[in-house]
Amino acid sequence: MNLSQEQLPGAEWTVREILQQPRIWNEVSQLVTSRAPAIDAFLRPLLGRTDVRVVLTGAGTSAFIGECLAPAIAGRWNCRVEAVATTDLVACPGHWLLPRVPTLLVSFARSGNSPESVAAVQLAQTLLPQCHHLIVTCSAEGDLNRRAGRLPNAYAFLLPDETNDRSFAMTSSFTSMLLAAGLAFQVMAPDRAALGMVISAADTALAEWPARIRALLQSPLERVVFLGAGELHGLARESALKLLELSDGKLVAVSNTPLGFRHGPKTIVNTRTAVILFVSNDPYRRQYDLDLLRELRADGIAMHIIEISTQPHAHAAAGDSFSLPSLAGVCDLDLCLPFVIFAQLLALLKSLALGIAPDNPNVAGTVSRVVRGVTIHPLSGRP
Repeated sequence: MNLSQEQLPGAEWTVREILQQPRIWNEVSQLVTSRAPAIDAFLRPLLGRTDVRVVLTGAGTSAFIGECLAPAIAGRWNCRVEAVATTDLVACPGHWLLPRVPTLLVSFARSGNSPESVAAVQLAQTLLPQCHHLIVTCSAEGDLNRRAGRLPNAYAFLLPDETNDRSFAMTSSFTSMLLAAGLAFQVMAPDRAALGMVISAADTALAEWPARIRALLQSPLERVVFLGAGELHGLARESALKLLELSDGKLVAVSNTPLGFRHGPKTIVNTRTAVILFVSNDPYRRQYDLDLLRELRADGIAMHIIEISTQPHAHAAAGDSFSLPSLAGVCDLDLCLPFVIFAQLLALLKSLALGIAPDNPNVAGTVSRVVRGVTIHPLSGRP
């Protein structure tokens, strides 16, 4: 039975927002197309300059959008591109906001009300004589969207209201903002046919993967490691956060790159660990992914060594290969959209197996959908 046919108390919003993604991606694409002249008029003059620095920012999941995008944007445009979380920008503005460098600050925000998101924009305005703002958000009523109209040199891209996830964890808001920015920067789905293949593959994953993931969760997992390189590293970080959030911290979930994992972090692997590797479509990068898969299987320690790929490896154990062969020709950034569905489903189904309500997993209230309790200190207080 697939998710859409089940009654899952406490998971209504999370399930709806995971399942709606393929349909929403089509709407986002149409929205970007309709606004293409205005977006190009704003972005093209900036991206054509070699002295411009593009800073992709957000908090939590929104920060990982920038981490997915940064390698692809740097490869497409002849400018400096960095992903820096708002939590870093606000804490250390002097390190990250460089007054002598013309800057495009790209802010990602589901609600646009997180204190750090608003403060990062304010600090950029204060510290940067040449600053442009691209704001990508899911809430018309959010503080960032409201401020955008009052900012000089700013363009706000407001996504459809359905992307403003009501559940605790970001799912469709993550993928929708990623796609919107990827299309705006011309680094994702180069045509309707490419996006159609991604959407079709995602539909397949949503239909076929839940039952297989439930079978995996029959194992007594205690630790989960997500690995990916390049654009897929940001995806690995988002995946680990999703599982940590929806399990209310009851599962240890970490992330790394395939090459970095050997340098100490690999010691986390025990007999109750699942290692999940997002395998690159890039032929060169893929070699390193497959090397690590072979090594982990030879070690014989991890409970599961799972590959999420478009070209399954011949040595994958039964049940441990999740493949979308129709996407063998797309770029790694495009793969982020259907690949993250594995992590979202894993987090959702593990949450339910633990007796947790995914829509509001943290009953103690120590974390919240929109971060509370952050004091933004005046800039004069910095050392």
